[in-house]
Amino acid sequence: MSNPNQNHNDNVKWYKVGPPDLLQVGRITTVQAGHKPICLTRTDKGYGAICNKCPHQGGPLGDGFIDENGYVICPWHAYEFDPHDGLPPGGYDDGVDSFPIEERNDGIYVGVADQQHPETLMTQMVDVMISWGVNSVFGMVGHSNLGLADAMYFAEKDKRLSYYGIRHEGAAAFAAVGYAKLTGRPAACFAIAGPGATNLLTGLWDAHVDRAPVLALTGQVNTQVLGPGTFQEIPLAAAFEAVAEWSQTVLSAANGTDLMALALKHAIVERGVAHLIFPDEVQNFPANENPRYHDQSQRISNNQIQPPQKDLEKAIELINQSKNPAVIIGNGGYDHSEAIIKFAKKIGAPVITTYRAKGAISDSHPLACGVLGRSGTPIASATMVRSDLLIVFGASFSNHTSISVKKTTIQIDFDRMMLGKFHNVDLPIWGEISTAARLLVDGVEGKDNPQRREYVERRWVVWRREKKKRAGAYDETNRIPNAKIMEVLTKLIPDNAVICVDVGNNAYAVGMYFESKSQRFLMSGYLGSIGFGFPASMGAWAAEGDQRKIVAIAGDGGFGQYMAEFTTAVKYKMDITLILLNNNELGKISREQRLSNKHVWQTSLHNPNFADYAENCGGLGIRVEKEADLEDAITKVLNHKGGPSLVEIISTAGQL
Repeated sequence: MSNPNQNHNDNVKWYKVGPPDLLQVGRITTVQAGHKPICLTRTDKGYGAICNKCPHQGGPLGDGFIDENGYVICPWHAYEFDPHDGLPPGGYDDGVDSFPIEERNDGIYVGVADQQHPETLMTQMVDVMISWGVNSVFGMVGHSNLGLADAMYFAEKDKRLSYYGIRHEGAAAFAAVGYAKLTGRPAACFAIAGPGATNLLTGLWDAHVDRAPVLALTGQVNTQVLGPGTFQEIPLAAAFEAVAEWSQTVLSAANGTDLMALALKHAIVERGVAHLIFPDEVQNFPANENPRYHDQSQRISNNQIQPPQKDLEKAIELINQSKNPAVIIGNGGYDHSEAIIKFAKKIGAPVITTYRAKGAISDSHPLACGVLGRSGTPIASATMVRSDLLIVFGASFSNHTSISVKKTTIQIDFDRMMLGKFHNVDLPIWGEISTAARLLVDGVEGKDNPQRREYVERRWVVWRREKKKRAGAYDETNRIPNAKIMEVLTKLIPDNAVICVDVGNNAYAVGMYFESKSQRFLMSGYLGSIGFGFPASMGAWAAEGDQRKIVAIAGDGGFGQYMAEFTTAVKYKMDITLILLNNNELGKISREQRLSNKHVWQTSLHNPNFADYAENCGGLGIRVEKEADLEDAITKVLNHKGGPSLVEIISTAGQL
């Protein structure tokens, strides 16, 4: 039977919401009919269907109850609504919409007007975001970002956007950073007002200090209640001021698309965080009738900056005079490594990398010396000491890298602020790195320097012999040495894999012992944030899909911070392999306590069986306690398809 109080029309589409006996008389629930949430009731008069959202505070009427007078009672402020026509008692006009309902033989049907999704300010802004190349968003949907989330829903439905719902906003920021560090392009992270937004900050600080382009999108409370301290109100512009290159609140439909374009321009050009704040009511604004859409190619210039001719001439003179030059590639030079290596070969210069540029040159290359600094090889440091000129491409001169300040130095960078940032350099050169390297190749004299190659080769022989010793150096715990783990990983990880490294002893071990081929390494550089590895691997997977193997290497301390994200990887079938080094402690901190003559205190960890945890989440988990099982287990997890895999290796605690 149909509700006599309803008017039917040709635009109504009927949706089955449940069986005929869905509710007992006097009961109430919430159902979904197409795009509409419905408060469904059953009284002595039959079934009723009204809008589920109270018009006053937005309370979900389906969570309320039916009182003794037959009215639906709002669960938030006890307002009354007729369950059939949606009107309140007393002749008031602040009721809710009602919907036609029919009891059919096979169930209860509710009629809802078939409505196309109207274009809104949010859909227009998301369109601009996508047109500027942002195709991946990591975040958490909540009550103060629903309008923006709805616009993303339709973009994802049209296959123009990939959205990944995470378990913690900190992981969303790290995933966006991993995407940005790998591709050089921005991804977006997305959160509600208040705690959701503040949870983004650690990952965004990583983007800020490592110069990675990221777009942060945060909800905000209604502007009419800003100020006195309403629920989840935080002054977000102030909270993000130190970390964001640019932060603005969207207040008008007139310039919404302008703000999205400006945000992305800042993220890309400044290589940092751009932040947009969306008050709740703004997310429901209708579309701007005359929106401005912005072509990225008309808003961002070409960055092929040629160094000044006088600086090039001085550099060529210094290089030609040098007898033992060395090339250092930093993170800023990674994407220009082909041109840099060509230059190094012409002048016969060994090539050293910073840790963040590990993989810029294969460790099997006759000029390669490995990583310089605390996480590096003795080959790199010994070669630098025996050089009379350092030609540094895109490095930041971190104290952890320990580039010598006693050597004559040419520093080349596309960021003028990085040139001579921490100390004087003999010749700072501003220019696009590939352009500079090609011009140097054309200008310098060719040198062979066979003695330099032979020296590097001898140092590798000595270091590999030492690594073999360390790989077999079991302590009294009989745990597997990190050097052994890296020996096996060097053998098995595909040459073109992306490897996301966490912070701690695991990171030191990768830098020192893993011999790179053409893998790409991502890490938390200047911030050194524990927990980076696995969330960043989700961002890398979003960027590469199944084109390259994605590997995360982490310790038990780092993975423990965001281990719930393993379920995210399962949900989205991310083919990520986590190499988990479990030593049941914050091993790097324990070492520092010993080196500082302090007590080893509060660094032990109580861990689950991580392999069992991975299985419980729906992934593949393998636990390795003996060296004999190591290679087979790592092979299995690397070959696993259809979702994440984890190998938990019981590793040495007290040594690298």
